[in-house]
Amino acid sequence: MPDAPKIEVRTAPPDHIAALVSSGTHPLLAQIYAARGIQSSAQLNTDLRGLIPFAALTNVERMAALAADAIAAGKKLLIIADYDSDGATACAVGVRALRALGANVDYLVPNRFEYGYGLTPEIVALAKQTKNPDVLITVDNGIASVDGVAAANALGMRVWVTDHHLPGPALPEAQCIINPNQPGCNFPSKNLAGVGVMFYLMLALRAELRTRGVFATRAEPNLASLLDLVALGTVADVVKLDDNNRLLVAQGLERIRAGKTWPGVAALLRVAGRDARRASTYDLGFVLGPRLNAAGRLDDMSRGINCLICDDDIEATRMAQELDRLNKQRRAIESDMHEDAMARLDTLYVSDDYSLCLFDETWHQGVIGILASRLKERLHRPVIAFARGNSGEIKGSGRSISALHLRDALDLVTKQEPDLIIRFGGHAAAAGLTLRETGFARFRTLFESAAKAMLTPVDLERVIATDGPLTAKFMTLDTAARLEQAVWGQGFPAPTFCDIFEVLKQRIVGGRHLKLRLRKGDGEFEAMLFGQSESLPDRVQAIYRIGVNEFNATRSLQLTFEHWQPA
Repeated sequence: MPDAPKIEVRTAPPDHIAALVSSGTHPLLAQIYAARGIQSSAQLNTDLRGLIPFAALTNVERMAALAADAIAAGKKLLIIADYDSDGATACAVGVRALRALGANVDYLVPNRFEYGYGLTPEIVALAKQTKNPDVLITVDNGIASVDGVAAANALGMRVWVTDHHLPGPALPEAQCIINPNQPGCNFPSKNLAGVGVMFYLMLALRAELRTRGVFATRAEPNLASLLDLVALGTVADVVKLDDNNRLLVAQGLERIRAGKTWPGVAALLRVAGRDARRASTYDLGFVLGPRLNAAGRLDDMSRGINCLICDDDIEATRMAQELDRLNKQRRAIESDMHEDAMARLDTLYVSDDYSLCLFDETWHQGVIGILASRLKERLHRPVIAFARGNSGEIKGSGRSISALHLRDALDLVTKQEPDLIIRFGGHAAAAGLTLRETGFARFRTLFESAAKAMLTPVDLERVIATDGPLTAKFMTLDTAARLEQAVWGQGFPAPTFCDIFEVLKQRIVGGRHLKLRLRKGDGEFEAMLFGQSESLPDRVQAIYRIGVNEFNATRSLQLTFEHWQPA
């Protein structure tokens, strides 16, 4: 197993902290923001007028004009969605906005077990047979669908690709492509999620229809009403929260907290027991996202999309309850797979390995991505987990550490042995691929070689970055509430602190968690350590976050340990 992690304290230029404080930012937040690269209060502005203009996204105005023409001609549009939270929210944004803008639009989402990812020739054939659309619009996929687009063209359907994934060596011959990561696109934020790309297209389409005078005789839709969906997909897809994405997420959270959210989002929060008035990025990423993803992992993502586009509160609640049930089932499957993998880890992994690839014919195809993520966090190595697919194939889902670009590593394997990987796609942190089962051992060898070529031993050292000690004046309920309301996520991590505590009391709750009473200086604090029932020593150095615990209508400060070691 890896050595104990190295603990580092984030630093920030004092002049940046001072500038933020002088502009009215809370002193602790100023320090935290400056340590994440914020130099001025302008970067914290969440006014929609600060959004990067849609015209900066290459081809978006051309696609908007094509869409306006199609609406005017009464063409049938069909969205081809992806089966994760980003794809589901992007699809919901597209369906809601296009219908509000007068389009004849429907959607189709591939079942991951039958069709796999993206616009494949098989999905094109199914779309033609069941929906017979004039135009296919991909969301959160399509940039690598060379064969699928060719199949659609051959059947007389136009294809518009909206995606954010990295392109392969050749772009599909679609009628139009918008993707901030396609060659030649100078959009300042390369981190838009698929739902963000679709939202930008809808902004451009509304502007195009406005220019054509369409709203002279009917009301113009308020696209800001879609920002709760944009925020959910952006956070759940774990894209980097740069200034533009943080603005989108902040606006979405503001609408949720104000009760201006769609019935499906409200229902998902309700069945999870979360208070919409206090909704946070944690809720989007770890409460709503998994429940939405469960549909695509275990069943059919149309369940999740239907929940998001439903306008009836009672029906939305019923759908949300079903998604909650699927998520509980997913967690049980994941737990069994994780226990199985951990039991075999000593035989699968040695400390000199730079990567881990593992395959089990009993594992569930929809949960291997979560398993890879858990093992990556534990080992601080790139991990790819495989499950059995169809016709002698296995499907893999990988997660990587920051030092290794996973899609580039798979590309390197393909260059070494072109026929080994049947298909692959993804980005730096996550990727999916398909192999023949007979090629697994060879792939594992080549992927390990690629990892060794792209990483150094220093890259494999697990480092936990913290915001240092938390002074007594900030160990308050007010501070915790401020931190919970801020926007945190990938590339802009929620603050954690590092201090030494005396353990006064500890007891097991829920069978596998520790509830703690701690002392630091003159103060005493309640804390939780989840997933551990073994007793702690009398003194510990802990990395922790602070939050608000609400029980029986009483709110109190609670610390949550993320790592500890003897002091």
